[in-house]
Amino acid sequence: MEAIITVVGFLGAGKTTLLKYLLENFNNNGWNPFVILNDYENANLDAEQFAQQIGLNAIKPLSGSCICCSGIMELRNTVNRIPERQKGITLIEANGTSDACSLMEFLGVGLHDRFLPPIQISVVDAKNWQERGEHNELEASQIQVSSLLVLTHLGSVNEKRKIQVINQLKTFNPSAKIIPMDSLDVLLLPELLPSKNSSKKLDHQKAHWASCSVDLPNLPSLKYIDNICSALPKSILRVKGCTKIGDNNNHTYFERTPNGDVHIRPFNGVPTTGSKLLTIGPGSEPSSLEKIIKSILLIGKAIDNNTK
Repeated sequence: MEAIITVVGFLGAGKTTLLKYLLENFNNNGWNPFVILNDYENANLDAEQFAQQIGLNAIKPLSGSCICCSGIMELRNTVNRIPERQKGITLIEANGTSDACSLMEFLGVGLHDRFLPPIQISVVDAKNWQERGEHNELEASQIQVSSLLVLTHLGSVNEKRKIQVINQLKTFNPSAKIIPMDSLDVLLLPELLPSKNSSKKLDHQKAHWASCSVDLPNLPSLKYIDNICSALPKSILRVKGCTKIGDNNNHTYFERTPNGDVHIRPFNGVPTTGSKLLTIGPGSEPSSLEKIIKSILLIGKAIDNNTK
């Protein structure tokens, strides 16, 4: 029977990094993974980042709908249509504000009997755990019914903070295993059992945020990425983008995490939807994003002209 592993966690906690780690290790051990990616906007952008590891025919992006409620039928149907493989395993990455308890409550109903009951892994950012103000309740809810809690960003915290986070996690979910990501043995994951924890219900509206995407023109240099990310409202907790820089024919991917850090890296291949800027959180409105992009480009052009 095929295991189904759902990966949940707050925006920027490290779900995609964990998924890449899992794929590399499953591939190296002869497994045949299938990946389902859920995001508010343009899940294809993330899907193409995994193409070199497993190929696009083993990846299914689900955009726009929330798989913990309105998108649960699409998710279930997608799982049931996955081809049977020798040593198959299905990995589902939920969007960063998913109601993880509702997801696990509804996902297992109606799946084909060739699948094992789904299990859940929560990714926990040790640096920012329960430091998210009004979003602490959502973050805490995301670990309640997980069988495994994977700690990330441990290099940014001291031992005292690490112990504090682990103790809080045990309060919310006393039965889950808690390990750092670099200590994770992927071969044990298919043997994990679903959590039997009862969950505290979350006001579901807290898991539904504004989001949007707009076209992003080619940018003259990398500094324009930092300028755009800095100009976006702080209420926007997640920023992703992909475009060309200067005369470079290859695309560049970037993201701004909820704590404001900007990460830039090469993009594998060519985005099927073209260059885009994606945002999640209050203030995610196309007209506002387009105005910010236009303003940054005009200011940059004026500065460049003055320095010539």
